[in-house]
Amino acid sequence: MTTKIDWEKMNGLVPVIVQDILLKDILMQAYTDKEAFELTLNTGYAHYYSRSRNSIWKKGETSGNLQKIVKIYLDCDGDCLLYQVEQTGPACHTGEKTCFFNEIKIGGNYVWEEGEFDWY
Repeated sequence: MTTKIDWEKMNGLVPVIVQDILLKDILMQAYTDKEAFELTLNTGYAHYYSRSRNSIWKKGETSGNLQKIVKIYLDCDGDCLLYQVEQTGPACHTGEKTCFFNEIKIGGNYVWEEGEFDWY
């Protein structure tokens, strides 16, 4: 068991799974770097690192859909974090409560085509 975050495994980034503290729903997955993590710890609100924008962002800064940190857990390998939060409004930028609303059915046959899969 480790209590040290492994910042080197993914070149300074660590994935974060975000869970609603009351409902236990998984809200989203994002990445943090050391600076965003320090901001999260110091402010009590979730900050993440955007790989597409190469910048830190505070969840809900423009939408108002803030994530107040209640608890933070580190996994057994030190390479993934779990934020348990009080979510204000929807967590997903689409307006959905969670980013995980696209269910993929199991038990069917699938065909892999051009980086996507089709179920039938």
